[in-house]
Amino acid sequence: MIQSLLEDFLNLIYPRTCMACGNTLFRHEEVICSHCLIHLPKTFYHKDPKNPLLSLFWGKIPIEMVSSFYFYNKGNKVQNLIHQLKYKKQPEIGVYLGKRYGVFLKKSECFRHVNLIIPVPLHHSKQKIRGYNQAEMIAKGLSESMDIPYDYTSFIRSSETETQTKKTKLERWENVKNKFKVEEVDKLKNQHILLVDDVITTGSTLEACAQVLLEVEGVKISMVSMAAAHR
Repeated sequence: MIQSLLEDFLNLIYPRTCMACGNTLFRHEEVICSHCLIHLPKTFYHKDPKNPLLSLFWGKIPIEMVSSFYFYNKGNKVQNLIHQLKYKKQPEIGVYLGKRYGVFLKKSECFRHVNLIIPVPLHHSKQKIRGYNQAEMIAKGLSESMDIPYDYTSFIRSSETETQTKKTKLERWENVKNKFKVEEVDKLKNQHILLVDDVITTGSTLEACAQVLLEVEGVKISMVSMAAAHR
C-alpha cells in the first residue's frame, strides 16, 4: 500500500511517459503504452519463411531465416522509438521490445533451432560515446524471453565506420565490408546464430557480419531486427 502510494506520488512529479507517443503510462504499463503496443505496425515476417526480407540476401549469402518486428517509415512511431534507442540514451526500449519480440520468435518454427544470439557490434569508440550498443540491448531482451544465451564478446567491429543513414546501397556495402572480426572462434563453432540489428534497410551490415561468421566451422545464420522498411 505504502509502495503504491509512493509510486503514485513520484509519478505526479516525474510522470512516466510512453516512449512511442509521449502519453502518460498507467501503473501496469512500462516503456510503451498499451494503445501503441497494439497499433505499432507489426510485420509478422517470423511466420513467413518466404518473406520479402529474404530477397535482400538471395545469391549473396546462405541464411536460414530473416525477420523484423515492425515496419519502419519516416515519421512513424517506430522511427521515433529507434531514434530514442540509438541517440537519446534510452536502452530500455531495446530490452523491452526485444523481450516482446522474443515471445513471438520462440513460438515460430522458423527460429526453433537457434542456440546463440549475437548483436551486430559497435566499434568501441562509438559505444563509449553512446554508452551502450543498441543492438545488444535488443539481443539482451531476446535472450531473456527466448531462453537462449547471447554473446557480445566473440564477434567485434574491428574498425570504425561512418553513419549509414544517407548512403546508397553500394556506399553502405563499401562502408561495412571487412570491418568485422571473430575473436573467439571455438565459442561459435557449430552454432545456429541469431544475428541482431536495430533496423534492416539494404541489409549491407548484416550481410557483412554474416560473411565473416559463416567462415566459422558449422555456423548457420538467421537474422532479426526491431524494424525494417516496407518492401
